[in-house]
Amino acid sequence: MASTQGKHVTSATGGRQLTIETHGLDVIGDSERKGRPRQLFWPWFGANVSILGLSYGAFVLGFGISFWQALIAGVVGIVFSFLLCGFVAVAGKRGSAPTMVLSRAAFGIRGNRLPSAISWILTVGWETVLTALATLATATVLGRLGWGGGTSTKIIALVVVTALIIVAGVMGFDLIMRLQTVITVVTGVLTVVYIVLVSGHIHWATVSAIPGGSSQELIGALVFMMTGFGLGWVNAAADYSRYLPRRASGSGVIAWTTFGSSVAPIVLLLFGLLLAGSSKDLNTAIAGDPIGALAAVLPTWFLVPFVIVAVLGLVGGAVLDIYSSGLALLAAGLRVPRYAAALVDGVIMIVGTVYIVFIADDFLGPFQGFLITLGVPIAAWCGIMLADIALRRRDYDEADLFRPSGRYGNIPAVPVAVILAGTAIGWGLVTNTYAGWLSWQGYLLEPLGLGGRKGAWAGANLGVLAALAVGFVVTLLLTRRRVRAQESLSPVTATKEVA
Repeated sequence: MASTQGKHVTSATGGRQLTIETHGLDVIGDSERKGRPRQLFWPWFGANVSILGLSYGAFVLGFGISFWQALIAGVVGIVFSFLLCGFVAVAGKRGSAPTMVLSRAAFGIRGNRLPSAISWILTVGWETVLTALATLATATVLGRLGWGGGTSTKIIALVVVTALIIVAGVMGFDLIMRLQTVITVVTGVLTVVYIVLVSGHIHWATVSAIPGGSSQELIGALVFMMTGFGLGWVNAAADYSRYLPRRASGSGVIAWTTFGSSVAPIVLLLFGLLLAGSSKDLNTAIAGDPIGALAAVLPTWFLVPFVIVAVLGLVGGAVLDIYSSGLALLAAGLRVPRYAAALVDGVIMIVGTVYIVFIADDFLGPFQGFLITLGVPIAAWCGIMLADIALRRRDYDEADLFRPSGRYGNIPAVPVAVILAGTAIGWGLVTNTYAGWLSWQGYLLEPLGLGGRKGAWAGANLGVLAALAVGFVVTLLLTRRRVRAQESLSPVTATKEVA
């Protein structure tokens, strides 16, 4: 079992002690498990109430579809993808361990290092994106206020934002839960004020006149929304439900995870579509600075509150990411305490943010390429994980999640082969014109009669859906006997028979 020993650093907050969490990959003991499923609302809502949700209105309209098509694609993509998170979160309640440790039941102890590494790259990428956006937004607003806006302002903003994220990530679960509650209330209220202030910039006649797109463009937008929301969180979905008591309702875990995650993005997307659809200039500006561009339509007196709501919303998401990325790094094989892994991720996050803020010329292009490229293997993993959860009738044997000689095995061939095959098929059915080094993708579009890399289906991102389906169906069909054999063994028998 991973070591979780480390120094406890405490600070008094509201009469209670905040302590650096020393839990890493280990199982949460029954004495430490508390709360009810409805408490999952706070971290998930706080992580997804970001102003960035407004920018998705411009992103999805960029697929060449109408307002109504964009709204349908957005709502379906958001709810369905977060529903996947809800199903994975049930595993946390049943197994008391982080998501990428529970994944060992399907992939084996060392075979799971492959999806753990993919998960780590995804979460580090997301925390970098959110940190960069918070930095850009702060610099843009301060520049409009006449308080700077140049390189020095961006550096100061970067230092403040990264400090907030890294401190929360290092401290761990207790601070994150308290922070997310505050973020939820503050950002929720200020976001409503923002919507009221800029509602006068909405012109329904202009929005309703946007022409509709093809079914392929609609599917492409839907898949993009899936990768931008739930599929970006699914690999961390059990990291918080593992603190709930075993008797907690599974349906409650699914419902509160899905509801808490979806409600804010849907409202923000709706308003973002109306706002971006009313102005071509704003729509274009969002591609370069998704958060800062939204400040252009604000009165000066609300710019400082806007910075607060924008930064807090982005920090809320980045904090969950750096926490989960640290756990994924441990699951991939790094042997350090959890808080040290969070620090490693923080350093990488800073380097990536520096590139986006000070070197890259465009944000939206690389962002879309990032989402779709990593969305494929994560979708394949998600399909495998969901099928494995559906097949299991008993709680996980927590001790065997840490023993290569236990019931879950070391490197089982089927799940490793399925994630590789699902990824290969998926990458063959997506295209990325945003980065030259990704031009090799889409190699199956021509052989399958879908028009090649420049055909009508090139932007539909079918590979994400294909990877999800392949992972789920093949695992369901081929691993049923393996799961039943695992669950038929007692802990003692499992160790003796496999060792």
